[in-house]
Amino acid sequence: MTDPIDLGSFLDRWAQGDATRAAVAITVVRLSEACCRIGSLVNLGPLAGALGSETGRQSGADPQKEIDVRANDLIVAALKEAPVATLGSEELEWALPINPGAPLAVAVDPIDGSSNIDANISIGTIFTVLPARANGVDTSSFLQPGMTQLAAGFTVYGPFTSLVLTLGEGTHIFTLQRTTGQFILTTANVEIPTTTREYAINASNYRHWDDSMRTYVDDCLRGFDGPRGKNFNMRWTASPVADIYRLLTRGGVFLYPGDLRENYTMGRLRLVYEGNPLAWIIEQAGGAATNGRERILSLTPSSLHQRTPFMAGSRTEVEYLVRLHHDPHGAGERSPLFGRRGLFRT
Repeated sequence: MTDPIDLGSFLDRWAQGDATRAAVAITVVRLSEACCRIGSLVNLGPLAGALGSETGRQSGADPQKEIDVRANDLIVAALKEAPVATLGSEELEWALPINPGAPLAVAVDPIDGSSNIDANISIGTIFTVLPARANGVDTSSFLQPGMTQLAAGFTVYGPFTSLVLTLGEGTHIFTLQRTTGQFILTTANVEIPTTTREYAINASNYRHWDDSMRTYVDDCLRGFDGPRGKNFNMRWTASPVADIYRLLTRGGVFLYPGDLRENYTMGRLRLVYEGNPLAWIIEQAGGAATNGRERILSLTPSSLHQRTPFMAGSRTEVEYLVRLHHDPHGAGERSPLFGRRGLFRT
């Protein structure tokens, strides 16, 4: 049996004296330290105070929670000791200067799924590390395609705390050893199964979807007797990190399309600090990620908080979704005898 590898040692081996990699490694370690502190706070639940109370401000599409603010503060404090010029966060309207002149920029969703905190459902933190641009302290560092990411990761605060990380050389899962405060590598080079029978979507929004998404869900619900020729399970936690972690470990697709509701036409996930890091993690595990028509990582953000439709996971399923977005009324995958009349349509 080989000795366990902690996150710091893993990053040291990866950096191997390269200046840019060394800066990224330091930054990831500082972020992991912040995530340990956030995880400890989350684990206290009501003992830490009213973490689910609203602050009176908006955090994306949801009211900002006390846990959002406290997690953001922990990340800011940790990055002051990292080579990071600027921070973009879901909890901050504008980019925040950290160490002007430093080579890196970091964008985060401090608490993904914060609406679940009072229900004791898994939540997490998402981050991406980018090369700093221009003077390094304004929003320009975040207006670059996801393909330029240097590191991306997310944590899940659940029955155990996991850190999922990619540095562009595969996707790896680390598990927090609470007695030492170290993240230990537990799964190297994750591989998402190319096919799946499981999808994650908020089906309560069915009436707001376009034809491509209705067609997809209708076909899945028909199961073996429908055009897909197999039975599907549906899962949904309302914490994207939890749904993404599940598909990394057993396959599946996570779906958050745009819809007809006000402010949801471009989806709900934020491209810079949710869509891009999650897409890179999934691609590095052999999966795929799209907005329905284009690869997520090829999109160039126009603003720090830009939203995007997001469909990602097992590659063949994502490719099928793209085909549906280009031709939602096309023939089914198994037999043209199965029409496209939705189960819920009138």
